[in-house]
Amino acid sequence: MLVLETVLRIRREHAAGKAIKAIMRDLHLSRKVVRKAIRSPEADMSYRREVQPLPKLGPFQARLNVLLEEDEARPRREKLRITRIHDLLLREGFDGSYDAVRRYAARWRQARRRDVMDAPAFIPLLFQPGEAYQFDWSHEDVEIAGLPVRVKVAHVRLCASRTMFVRAYPRETQEMLFDAHARAFAFFGGVPTRGIYDNMKTAVTSVFTGKERVFNRRFLVMANPLHGRTDGVFAGSRLGEGSGREPGADGTRPVLPATPALCQHGGAERLAGG
Repeated sequence: MLVLETVLRIRREHAAGKAIKAIMRDLHLSRKVVRKAIRSPEADMSYRREVQPLPKLGPFQARLNVLLEEDEARPRREKLRITRIHDLLLREGFDGSYDAVRRYAARWRQARRRDVMDAPAFIPLLFQPGEAYQFDWSHEDVEIAGLPVRVKVAHVRLCASRTMFVRAYPRETQEMLFDAHARAFAFFGGVPTRGIYDNMKTAVTSVFTGKERVFNRRFLVMANPLHGRTDGVFAGSRLGEGSGREPGADGTRPVLPATPALCQHGGAERLAGG
């Protein structure tokens, strides 16, 4: 394979009017190589194999795909090592190497991740009044009694009207999370039908692949009075601070269907505005 400097020299000399035959003679290259260097886009001379031959693994490729699919669906603690998958194939008559199985599994998982990343997603930009609110934390540097102090600020925003409730706390703990919810719902005069959350530690204990989440028990205790069940809770990666918008169907943030709780429905007109 030619190095980039040689490819650029061939292209430069050809652009200056030098004949291909002269370039071949000076650089001791074949006509095929010189023509490829001239015609290749962006001076790319790297070799890319169109089809990966699988002389040993080919007859067992379908079985290996099934094993990888089953393993992908297992919980994290129950997933099989590639050595175990290789051993299962050996018991079924496969006589290839472990490295062949390992390389195939790596390509399979890479393609799987690429398919997930290319999956269509959408972000609704319109909300009905009282449909959803967003909760998130930020940290702010303030001065109290002449001393610099960093405080945690709870932000609760109605997605339709963009009405915001903000309250500062000394720490980001669950007690303060619950207090911020109670005060925000009292301020709004009711509870919107859905809440949108980030993967904050006060709500999510563990984050797994896709939508798999382990939620904090106390957070679920708070969420249960809001909507009466926990199967509507979703979580995922961050969408950006202060977006105030609901994520798409891939569940990039927790979405909690909610009914009135933690406060009285005394200010329906405030919710109707948001």
